[in-house]
Amino acid sequence: MNEGRGSRTAERVAERRAAHQLLDVPVVFEDPLALTIIEPAVASRLKVNAKEHESSPLSPFLRAAFAARSRLAEDELSAATKRGLRQYVVLGAGFDTFAYRNPYPTLQVFEVDHPATQALKRRRLADAGIAVPAGTVFVPVDFSKTSLAVALGESGFDREAPAFFSWLGVVPYLERDAIEQTLRFVASLPRGTTIVFDYGSSPSALSWTGRLVFNRMAKRVAAVGEPWKTFFKPEELFEMLQRAGFSTLEDFGPPELNARYFAGRTDGLRIGEMLHIAKAIV
Repeated sequence: MNEGRGSRTAERVAERRAAHQLLDVPVVFEDPLALTIIEPAVASRLKVNAKEHESSPLSPFLRAAFAARSRLAEDELSAATKRGLRQYVVLGAGFDTFAYRNPYPTLQVFEVDHPATQALKRRRLADAGIAVPAGTVFVPVDFSKTSLAVALGESGFDREAPAFFSWLGVVPYLERDAIEQTLRFVASLPRGTTIVFDYGSSPSALSWTGRLVFNRMAKRVAAVGEPWKTFFKPEELFEMLQRAGFSTLEDFGPPELNARYFAGRTDGLRIGEMLHIAKAIV
């Protein structure tokens, strides 16, 4: 990410999440604030002609992927709150809107992100008149200078209580050491702590068509200064999670996600080959 400005990929994710609200019926992930949190000029264009804005052949697959990963994370969060978890950490929060539609009165939300992206989000919230709930804590972190453990410790996060972590749209942009360091920190927390995150399949595991899509998308994100760096085969990732200290592991690949969230649709909306979502519990 370029220093001094918000993440462009976070912007595009938010825009596609907003487009999902307008184009895909029924929605997989309902977000009434999706159009409010994005750049106002883009929101206006989407409202006038969302199809024109989403004209790429890849757009439906990207909307499906972003909708499915947010839906699964919030489904799992709901289950975690029923088990008594009262802390939710959104790693790489970007323009996520959960904290501003949080239905759980006792759940404290910690939004962790780069200071530039977080500052832009806070301006958007203020401009839209969206109040920051009392239970929401902004945790600006430049990981080149501060560790996650230190940043959360300074924000009022309780390391003696279990927590739920979502980590969406971040792992492919990190080096393996940074990924493992974060997982080890989460696994050091009390029993019941849960993390849900998405990751990309290793290109070698994709079909010929899948590799073409991968190459196209990789060039796009590199062009905005946010290149992909790390991919996994599920068995590789599970080894890392076990080394970190997690005991309960689950992987959701395209077949599972399509069966769970896209079965019976008549519009063809579905997940492509690349997306996997992992869930791990301490």
